[in-house]
Amino acid sequence: MKLIPGDHVGIHAHNDTEQAVANSLAAVRAGARQIQGTLNGLGERTGNANLCSIIPTLLLKGDFAEKFEIGVKPDQLTTLRHCANTLDEILNRAPDKYAPYVGENAFATKAGIHASAILKDPTTYEHVSPESVGNRRKVMVSDQAGKSNVLAELERLGIVADKNDPRLSYLLEEVKRREATGYSYESADASFALLARRMLGKVPDYFEVERFNVNVERRYNAKGELTTVAEATVKVRVGDEVLISAGEGNGPVNALDVALRKDLGKYQSYISGLSLTDFRVRILDGGTGAVTRVLIESTDENGEHWTTVGVSPNIIDASFQALIDSITWKLLKSDAPV
Repeated sequence: MKLIPGDHVGIHAHNDTEQAVANSLAAVRAGARQIQGTLNGLGERTGNANLCSIIPTLLLKGDFAEKFEIGVKPDQLTTLRHCANTLDEILNRAPDKYAPYVGENAFATKAGIHASAILKDPTTYEHVSPESVGNRRKVMVSDQAGKSNVLAELERLGIVADKNDPRLSYLLEEVKRREATGYSYESADASFALLARRMLGKVPDYFEVERFNVNVERRYNAKGELTTVAEATVKVRVGDEVLISAGEGNGPVNALDVALRKDLGKYQSYISGLSLTDFRVRILDGGTGAVTRVLIESTDENGEHWTTVGVSPNIIDASFQALIDSITWKLLKSDAPV
């Protein structure tokens, strides 16, 4: 730096040893005034320096904020998470939930004592304000949760509850009971919201699935090619109306999804913009008869995302539970009439 002015020096770091961001910040301290990086750290091999970590650090951390100007204003920084997620959407990949600053879990807490402290003073556990980077606080509800977690999550979901309501204790016990059988609400906020609303008496009975049937057949098609076809039939009651729909898919879950959403009577228009964006299966025990957890991520015409969960020894049944929760959540969000 004695021979070359800092504004003539830059750094282009790769993340092969997980130090691209650290090396870039060290270069700034040493006098470099240009940082080359990429949104979400995209790049060859393990990626480049992640601008989603570098920019807020330069703007929000005193070591840098007091010494440097970066051309990004605080109000612009509040769009950071949206920018990061938009790029992932364009690339058709799931956002990294554990990414610093912009990840879904970047400001998440699980243990009850942590949640209680955050509700009293967020700075006890949050290094910056979630809102400053367009993120939000997330208090997880799990078997480790206390009433503070439940109250914080209900508030975030817009569910009004009195902290002395005895039903909150029942809700917490029900969450713990379900998680002992394989459910996980840490990543399934919509299913938790529905469970909470049901226990508080705030979920309408939009429809009832009376039965469903799935058939998977492996056969030769007209071209002599070996193919697998899944067919599903669903019988649904909407009020006094009974509807029976059938659908085909490239798998049993896809066929069930097609059949279930083919005709929901008066609610059909409310789910027309609903689509499933991710399907994840977790085997909780060993063997083919293991308990299975299914997580389904959905989105709608407004770009909103939510996740639902189902658990069963039968993967089809677990998937169907998550599907029903997803549709019910969409109807609830849309203020569909009963």
